[in-house]
Amino acid sequence: MAILDRQHLAVIRAVARHGSMTAAANALHLSQSALSHTIRKLEQQLGTAIWHREGRNLRPTRAGALLLNLADRLLPQLERAEDRLQQMARGERGSLHIGMECHPCYVWLQGIVSPYLDAWPHVDVDVKQRFQFGGIAALLADEIDLLVTPDPLHKPGLLFEPVFEYEQVLVVSRNHPLARFDHVEPEHLADQVLISYPVEISRLDIFSRFLLPAGIRPKHHKRIEATDILLQMVACNRGVTALPHWLVDTYAKQLGIQSVRLGAEGLHKRIYLGAREADIVIDYLRAFIDLAREQDTPGPGRHP
Repeated sequence: MAILDRQHLAVIRAVARHGSMTAAANALHLSQSALSHTIRKLEQQLGTAIWHREGRNLRPTRAGALLLNLADRLLPQLERAEDRLQQMARGERGSLHIGMECHPCYVWLQGIVSPYLDAWPHVDVDVKQRFQFGGIAALLADEIDLLVTPDPLHKPGLLFEPVFEYEQVLVVSRNHPLARFDHVEPEHLADQVLISYPVEISRLDIFSRFLLPAGIRPKHHKRIEATDILLQMVACNRGVTALPHWLVDTYAKQLGIQSVRLGAEGLHKRIYLGAREADIVIDYLRAFIDLAREQDTPGPGRHP
């Protein structure tokens, strides 16, 4: 007879998320006594404690951590499967959940979504930006269907298809001293304030592929999440940044900024769409990838 069931996993996840029996019971629409009874009975069946009780707070034991990891992996998959089955029962095709691991690519994605929705009127599209720079785990956990990323991480069961190539460039204001350069070398940034998205340095190409191999660091490193604010800071000579050339071209005229090549050969990148290998045969998912690959490389006049 099976000891674990879905309700057990839901209870464990709720307690971990809310931090107390009372809050978890409210979230699950259960009485606190019913929730406590469920946990006690499960601990008796397993022969081990699931939680360390520290006053009003609960901390998972080793067994609890194992079950919590299982809940975080399995419950989203079950929830997604139920959603799809309900959509089928209603005669709907499905939903396409897209995760973003590329801050500036949201602008590009908007240009793909509009014609896609026209071509697939019975498919909904949802873009989840909360998966920025953690999308591989979301894809493996079945929380998203497609991942937009410049840094594919090849794992069993996942496929990544290239969509378009672009050049990463330095962005400066038009009256910045570096604006007159044809290209910059790492040492040119040693006395600069470098602004980036709030991402680990290891995942920023300006560091990993340009500055750090040369043993150079900028004078200061600031992090800003919003693209518009980041570029306004650059336009006001509060720092420099590195972005795809097509995004810079889009904002250049209105903000008074310009791009400068990083190194004599430039810093070239590629955007990929990642999906689970088993899902690649789903017609509306395959159609989105094909449409994205057919689009021209982003640039001025091709953004919404």
